[in-house]
Amino acid sequence: MAAEYLANPVQNVALNAPLIFNASIPCTKGYVYHEDETGIFILRGITNGQCFATYQVTFNGNIAIPEDGTVGPIAVAITVNGEPRLTSRAIYVPAAVDEYGNVTSTAIIKVPKGCCFSLSVEYVSGQDDPAETPAPVIEVQNANLVINRIA
Repeated sequence: MAAEYLANPVQNVALNAPLIFNASIPCTKGYVYHEDETGIFILRGITNGQCFATYQVTFNGNIAIPEDGTVGPIAVAITVNGEPRLTSRAIYVPAAVDEYGNVTSTAIIKVPKGCCFSLSVEYVSGQDDPAETPAPVIEVQNANLVINRIA
């Protein structure tokens, strides 16, 4: 089972907010639930006797700092139940504002049998120093999220 979710137009995404996906080739088996024009997905732990349903989630898109912003590192990450998977953080450091860079992020997510996990892709801080302030908003274009049920 594979499902694909898309958002081609430029969207402004606030820090710690999910990207919005407005088109889809959805899962027809009920493993993934998503409403177009939202950024939250539900992964369901439907199994045939196994303890976990396993999903591979891959995000790809272009990110930039808006023209009125300040140049610095920006990042997106796959989040599960509201918590960013820091190992999925994809960081881009543009040389100038309004300069897009392509980022890709992947995570393996195990959902316990009978449970549901929420999933999103969020703009997270690209800074390693907590004293530095990240940009309040980034631009995202040509966002693509693929969710594969692998076990």
